[in-house]
Amino acid sequence: MERSITVEIVVLLKQVPDTETTIQIDDDNTTVKTDDIKWVINPYDELAVEEALRIKEAQGEGKVTILTVGTQRAVEAIRTALAMGADEGILIDDVATEASDGLGIAKVLAAALKDIPYDVIVAGHRAVDDDGYLVPAAVAEILEIPQASMVIDEEIKDGKLYCEQTEDGGTTLIEAELPALFTTQRGINDPRYASLPGIMKAKKKPLQTRSLADLGLNAEDVGAPGAKCTRRRLFFPPERAPGKIISGETPEEKATELVRLLREEAKVI
Repeated sequence: MERSITVEIVVLLKQVPDTETTIQIDDDNTTVKTDDIKWVINPYDELAVEEALRIKEAQGEGKVTILTVGTQRAVEAIRTALAMGADEGILIDDVATEASDGLGIAKVLAAALKDIPYDVIVAGHRAVDDDGYLVPAAVAEILEIPQASMVIDEEIKDGKLYCEQTEDGGTTLIEAELPALFTTQRGINDPRYASLPGIMKAKKKPLQTRSLADLGLNAEDVGAPGAKCTRRRLFFPPERAPGKIISGETPEEKATELVRLLREEAKVI
């Protein structure tokens, strides 16, 4: 009989607008209007939550902690992860983190992780709102731990992380000493739904709120003052011209008309 191994897992989670939500740019042209937005767990982070739960189940014992930076609105996303089966949530809620770039958020998360036991850190490989791809890698760099990105399969065994990550034209097998961080992408799992008992239990699970002062950080280190990258302007892409339906009685006539349009209007041939 295999001996159960206790493993400490932290999931880096972000709350983002639902991809089905209609986005409107605010009057400042650098942010979006949030009044009527539906907020959800970043889809790739949802994969990370599921994978963390599977690691805990495979090891037999352990703890899954959800860590996020945001306002009190993000409590809903944390509670959803707790309802899925995570054990504890930690929210870093501080007005000074507003307008932080990816590096600033990574500094906050890394500072929080210095007080949280972890063997494995799991995160989605990107957030669907800003597509920064930066935060998990920066967290690993700050903590000086190995990182594997775009993981589609993993195993924790004998104090090491073994995982398969995708790359252009193939896959790579990675071996890393724990503690380590890896990021998830589509194909690694199918996230479970939160059950009614899970939702009820989530209401009683511990959820802490911390500030920058609790982490030993100054406001100048993050937010707009500490940002290395700032957003200058948001704008929608230009509307595409409507498509054309090629008319003709026969396939040959339609092909002839298509060639004419490509030559005379599109000027691509």
